[in-house]
Amino acid sequence: MNLFDLSGKTAVIIGGNSTLGGSMAIAYGGYGADVAIVGRNAEKSEEVVRKVEETGARAKSFSADTTNADDLKRVLAEVLEWTGRVDILMNCPGKNSPTPFFELTMEEWDSIMDVNLKGVVLACQIFGKHMVDQGEGGSIINISSVSSEPPLSKVFTYSASKAAVNSVTKFLAREFAPARVRVNAIIPGFFPAEQNRKILSPERTASILGHTPMNRFGDPQELQGAAVYLAAERASGFVTGTLLRVDGGFGAMTI
Repeated sequence: MNLFDLSGKTAVIIGGNSTLGGSMAIAYGGYGADVAIVGRNAEKSEEVVRKVEETGARAKSFSADTTNADDLKRVLAEVLEWTGRVDILMNCPGKNSPTPFFELTMEEWDSIMDVNLKGVVLACQIFGKHMVDQGEGGSIINISSVSSEPPLSKVFTYSASKAAVNSVTKFLAREFAPARVRVNAIIPGFFPAEQNRKILSPERTASILGHTPMNRFGDPQELQGAAVYLAAERASGFVTGTLLRVDGGFGAMTI
């Protein structure tokens, strides 16, 4: 009774060369999926490919500007040439900035929105349409953030973009449901990579941990279970339009 078997499935991870995306990509490989790592940094992508291959799965890197529709269409064609199918799409590109609201330029606003929102919409259009037309169902998983509801201080544009990702997730869940293509989002808490922890001020860290009942940062491996659960149809076949929190209780905290 293996509810989480992904054998014979192809998972496409947009931003799969990131710390969190890479960890979830490894989990997909570990449960039998072929894994396509999509990103602009080829060196980082190949590093993730090697780690996925260590699980015994097949993996391949694909270079793309995830805000460019033509690039994503090319990647779709290349993935289909490689495995012949797409069953799982994970959208986890991310761009952030602490620029105060009154100092924010529209150039920076557009840049963050392009990566965090436009890229997600384009990927859902291009890969989602293939899943719908493929007629075999599928799973789209968007990576949101605790800053999406309510917004997090000091990251205005990032928070707005992630709130929009939540809305897109619920809208497309309704649109794609007749084709058995499920659309959900994971809301991670604070999973800072080591380099990011170094730039967090002691005051900011204390504030984050004080608002997290488990009183610690998350480890990237702690997102793997949620990622596999939402990808596996036998485990979550009746789950769509859901925002799944993996945040150490952050979203349940008030005072």
